[in-house]
Amino acid sequence: MPIKIPDSLPARRFLKDEGVIVMREADAIRQDIRPMRIGLLNLMPNKIKTETQIARLLGATPLQVELTLVRMTDHVPRNTPSDHMEAFYRPWSAIRDEKFDGFIITGAPVEKQPFMEVRYWRELSEVFDWTQTHVHSSFMICWAAQAAVHHFHGMKKHLLDSKIFGVYRQKNLAPASPYLRGFSDDFCVPVSRWTEVRRDDILDNTGLSVLAESEASGLCLLHDADRRMLHMFNHLEYDTETLGEEYTRDGGTQIPVNYFPDDDPSQPPENRWRSHAHLLFGNWINDAYQTTPFDLDEIGRQPENQPQQVAAKG
Repeated sequence: MPIKIPDSLPARRFLKDEGVIVMREADAIRQDIRPMRIGLLNLMPNKIKTETQIARLLGATPLQVELTLVRMTDHVPRNTPSDHMEAFYRPWSAIRDEKFDGFIITGAPVEKQPFMEVRYWRELSEVFDWTQTHVHSSFMICWAAQAAVHHFHGMKKHLLDSKIFGVYRQKNLAPASPYLRGFSDDFCVPVSRWTEVRRDDILDNTGLSVLAESEASGLCLLHDADRRMLHMFNHLEYDTETLGEEYTRDGGTQIPVNYFPDDDPSQPPENRWRSHAHLLFGNWINDAYQTTPFDLDEIGRQPENQPQQVAAKG
């Protein structure tokens, strides 16, 4: 099934060139079906690249997805043209009364700052609380995952002595989890961060379960079942070239681990995580589909342990 995104969004051309089925807005309106409504709060600097990466993974699932691009209300991004933001993004204040089957929040280039010093921290804290009443299932990525477990569970963010940078093997600790269905016993994930949250800081009464981690790069994937939140501390959504672009941007001072063949930056990198990226996003979408109410208004009111499957009308 296709993904519905604005007709003039740059991601549309990239995805169509890759063979991803992208639905025109006019065609979506004619179909007698309720699509999965997914919001993307995009905090990454290169918003066009990130929205394409996420849309690619959502568009590969077998369900019809309607993607809504969201921004912080008063924060003005410096790396994305203002006309793009105006045309395609809605401020959170404009969608806070709406309901979503799923909501994704990305990483952000603020990880070295204390949470309280981030300019939009107060509003982001409101967004986190809002997901508990207006979103059926949430997916936090990298810094957003760190921020969410700090907000809900008081977990600390630890500054590392050096940047964890490269492609690291992660151990599958929960093969029976619906989110890791089809995953290998271990799998590769791109990592790029200066900070971490630690397993030792997880308290017994939080309800958090570790789904995947690495001895070298630490926690990878946490599930917060009570809050219907999935926390990915790394970047399965990255393109093949993303770590290489970061390497160049940073002046070539730190070669990403296990990324270039023989650690030789003159060699093109090989993507060893693409299939697991599709699996994780597909599993997340499928789990939300199996449990979200058909009536969006019922999100936040649903009794515990009474899942309702989304289905086409008619």
